[in-house]
Amino acid sequence: MSDSVTGSAISVSGITKRFGDGPDGVTALDAVSVDIRENEFFTLLGPSGCGKTTLLRLIAGFDHPDAGRILLHGEDISGLPPFRRSVNTVFQSYALFPHMTVADNIGFGLEMQGRPKAEIGRTVDDMLALVQMEALKNRRTDQISGGQQQRVALARALAPHPKVLLLDEPLSALDYKLRKEMQIELKRLQHETGITFIFVTHDQEEALTMSDRIAVMQSGRILQIGAPEEIYDRPADRFVADFIGDSNFLSGEILARGEAGHAIRLGSGCEVPARLPDGMASGGRATIVVRPEHVDLVAGGTEDTLAGVLENIVYFGTDTHFHILLDSGEPFIARLQNTRGARRAFETGQAVGIRIEPEAIQVLRD
Repeated sequence: MSDSVTGSAISVSGITKRFGDGPDGVTALDAVSVDIRENEFFTLLGPSGCGKTTLLRLIAGFDHPDAGRILLHGEDISGLPPFRRSVNTVFQSYALFPHMTVADNIGFGLEMQGRPKAEIGRTVDDMLALVQMEALKNRRTDQISGGQQQRVALARALAPHPKVLLLDEPLSALDYKLRKEMQIELKRLQHETGITFIFVTHDQEEALTMSDRIAVMQSGRILQIGAPEEIYDRPADRFVADFIGDSNFLSGEILARGEAGHAIRLGSGCEVPARLPDGMASGGRATIVVRPEHVDLVAGGTEDTLAGVLENIVYFGTDTHFHILLDSGEPFIARLQNTRGARRAFETGQAVGIRIEPEAIQVLRD
């Protein structure tokens, strides 16, 4: 009988993994639990050393947990070797056979499984079509580009029709433009195959672009799981807010406004309305986070704006970043889109005001 969450492809329950013993040992994963849904593009996101690749290796069977269980469609696979799991992995290095053709590389795993030649041929043709590599089927893999090698590695991993495909930063070796193209391609492949993809990356933009849901990890723990919009707009704590995208952090005192709710009095003395997380009360300290693109910039300060001096202007093509030193001594960045024909009447050294809409303010526990 399955005790996994209904609709889960992978259920990780209380997984702990340590490397080394005694005081020099490292806890790579600390009682991690997560349910990854069927047909989902799920991303493990975090900085180097946070445990995301360790978790992927445990799911693949390359390592075994010290505690906890891993279920694949309700079956406990924690102790099974990799070849006994209906899971395939695509690594940073594609590990293709350079002396073999594209078609032979894709069909290699099926041959090792003893599949009939006719079945292998049909599957290879299907995979070539899926990754749009039919024209290069007879080319050796040392004669094709990095992006094409990436497609071959994906096709080879998908050929046995695994229940789950694990991807360990497979785009890290590609240049920026090709990475952007492959992000779209990976999402298309996941949608067309219906296979659960578990993707590991430290690239926030990559995670936001492709994922149905994201798990943000730090120091062997999962801090927050949610859709990209939720992770970005409603971060659970300061680390998540700081790690995902650009953020402004301002500290202040929580004030009660009666029926009107609460406000935060910032260091500058300016008060901004705020919705508090559960359990927070007036009288204490809190930190607010404001995304740079969720504010407006005006010449000179007014009562309803944060006042400061414009220290630097950085042009990025699609938008411009305005670096401001607030009167409170805190730094702040405003990001305004560059619209056709628009001219920004701002220059360094100018006194400016920052207008923040109430819905743009997210309160964090201090």
